[in-house]
Amino acid sequence: MAVKKPILQKAVPQSLILATNNRGKLLELQAPLSALNIDIKTQPDYGLESVDETGQTFIENALLKARMASQKTGLPAIADDSGLLVEALQGAPGLYSARYAGAQATDVENYEALLKAMKDVSQDKRQAHYYCCIVFLQNACDPTPVICEGRWYGRILLSPQGEEGFGYDPVFFVPEYQCSAAQLKPSQKNRISHRAQAIMNLVSYFQDAQNQ
Repeated sequence: MAVKKPILQKAVPQSLILATNNRGKLLELQAPLSALNIDIKTQPDYGLESVDETGQTFIENALLKARMASQKTGLPAIADDSGLLVEALQGAPGLYSARYAGAQATDVENYEALLKAMKDVSQDKRQAHYYCCIVFLQNACDPTPVICEGRWYGRILLSPQGEEGFGYDPVFFVPEYQCSAAQLKPSQKNRISHRAQAIMNLVSYFQDAQNQ
């Protein structure tokens, strides 16, 4: 008689750590998770520094960040890696979105460098999209991470518009709303952005696990 293998159950943590020191990301990640009755900690709560992003893909970088945070705290971890990919620049700034203008560059310096790189690109060739990968690890050695993705399509403006958001939002035009991402209300952005798409996939995973 064949022996049935046990089915691995999805597990919902009682507490976890969000592996980022980016305040904008923390706000976008915490809100959708708040209804799940999970005690959410952040890297600043533990005084943790950001890990070097040495991966060759967004997924690799997210895993690096989540594993380090879990290893340092002993908690399950969520981390994201995200960036802006511009067709006319062959996918740049891509993995280097946060440091496109240099290792310590500000958001303004980064999007100004992007606008400079695209100064000769015509209106009809300024397509771009944000990409986000979010990973969840039960522990630092978890061999089966949960990986969720999201993409947000638009184009690059000629000049910055708006004061909300962060990163490249002032120069990212959102066709659905006919404005920049930085002109959206946080509640609007948190329904349609790349990070919103990825985190809602993770929330669905947790909800399914809670209903098992």
